[in-house]
Amino acid sequence: MFVMTVDQRGSRRDVDRVDPILREFADAPLLRPFERTAGDEVQAVAERADVVVDLALELAARGYWSVGIGVGPVESPLPASTRAGRGQAFEAARDAVDRAKNLPGSIAVTGPDAPSAADAETALMLVSVLVSRRSAPGRDAVAAMREGLTQAEAAERLGISKQAISQRLAVAGWQAECAGRTLALRLLHEAAR
Repeated sequence: MFVMTVDQRGSRRDVDRVDPILREFADAPLLRPFERTAGDEVQAVAERADVVVDLALELAARGYWSVGIGVGPVESPLPASTRAGRGQAFEAARDAVDRAKNLPGSIAVTGPDAPSAADAETALMLVSVLVSRRSAPGRDAVAAMREGLTQAEAAERLGISKQAISQRLAVAGWQAECAGRTLALRLLHEAAR
């Protein structure tokens, strides 16, 4: 099981960004949806590693969030409220979010298999750094590709040439991101065994 604890960075000097996140990810395929747990922090429970990878990278790339991923068992049955959850994954998520605040990429993973969790954290950290440094045109090109468009369709949507979309994707590190996501997913699965 995976628990995500996500804390807003610099919240004392910024607007509260929790409510928009709660609305935006309300329909994410989670066992328990994101819920405000304290002030500027949200928490969710997930069963699928691919959902965790996608959400963690999306949140960290925005630059406003530190993302902690806890791996391990949770007490069953899960309560209706995420805040009421208990178990090793919840404790691990607390440790992870505290560490994420001081890591490049703002993502950390903690779990019972420390080497696998550390490897998953490294993969996610590297992809997060890559994604967070993207230009706006690079983000647009990658977003089109993540929707399943071909490069030709993405170029047409963005009003640029096929050569320009190829160039934007190369500069944005699209292929490296895809490989990094695949690696992070495999390593999170290993950490959860």
